[in-house]
Amino acid sequence: QVQLVESGGGLVQAGGSLRLSCVASGRTILFYAMGWFRQAPGKEREFVAAISGSGSSTTYADSVKARFTISRDNAKSTVYLQMNSLKPEDTAVYYCAGGFSPNPSVPGPTNDRWYDIWGQGTQVTVSA
Repeated sequence: QVQLVESGGGLVQAGGSLRLSCVASGRTILFYAMGWFRQAPGKEREFVAAISGSGSSTTYADSVKARFTISRDNAKSTVYLQMNSLKPEDTAVYYCAGGFSPNPSVPGPTNDRWYDIWGQGTQVTVSA
């Protein structure tokens, strides 16, 4: 069973940057499509970005496109989310998620119900 642990969250001023990491343990994640989601207080969890098992394909929510970059290093069993030009509305708990995908070229979907492995979350707070 794959387990996910996120890190890298914190407090940053608007316009700043953070890089989140998600380390997987238990087995190789090559055949796991991975995604990042976030949940702000009082709001539903929303899709942020997803990446295929090989790292060759990515998708982004419109709200983060051109500011956030998802990547992965399968040798280190780690998925990253580089967040630049942060805005106060990016404040949320960020979750890493994974789901088995036999095609390593297809990114994870935007629907969080497809993912069956979740991390505990890491808080990101962006001050104005």
